[in-house]
Amino acid sequence: MFDFDLAARYGIETRILKQAVRRNIKRFDGDDFMFEVTADELSRSQIVTLNKGRGGNIKYAPFAFTELGVAMLSSVLNSETAIEVNRNIMRAFVAMRHFVSERPVDDVVLKSEFIELKSYMEDVLTVQNDINEDTRMQLDLINEALAELQVKGKAFKPLKNQIGFNSPQYDM
Repeated sequence: MFDFDLAARYGIETRILKQAVRRNIKRFDGDDFMFEVTADELSRSQIVTLNKGRGGNIKYAPFAFTELGVAMLSSVLNSETAIEVNRNIMRAFVAMRHFVSERPVDDVVLKSEFIELKSYMEDVLTVQNDINEDTRMQLDLINEALAELQVKGKAFKPLKNQIGFNSPQYDM
């Protein structure tokens, strides 16, 4: 995820997120946590016009965070959302440790639970894919309707009332 997306999710400004990362850069050492996106990777257009309005253009290359980087970021930031995310991550680790240590390891049970979980995830992804496909079809229909309205709008030009003396035009 990009730094500006995470900043919006954590409810802070992007510059504050970047400051926190730069102040704690040792925590993000290596590409498995975070990397800075290069200008080539941004694949900017060849048009050299700037977006209008404040903050519409990327001035500095954004950071891209991996799953590990997002988890580490939640421990670096000092917003309520970041603190809550960090707490939930720690609780998840503790729950996994209890699950592994207290539960007797039975290959048959683990395999059946894994198969059940895999089936459930496939069902969830299928439903999500269906929703995405439905949304894509609805967007296509909206785009077609907008295109038709645009064509009709260009075809229909109301006659303007001319001001002043109108002389008849003759074909020669």
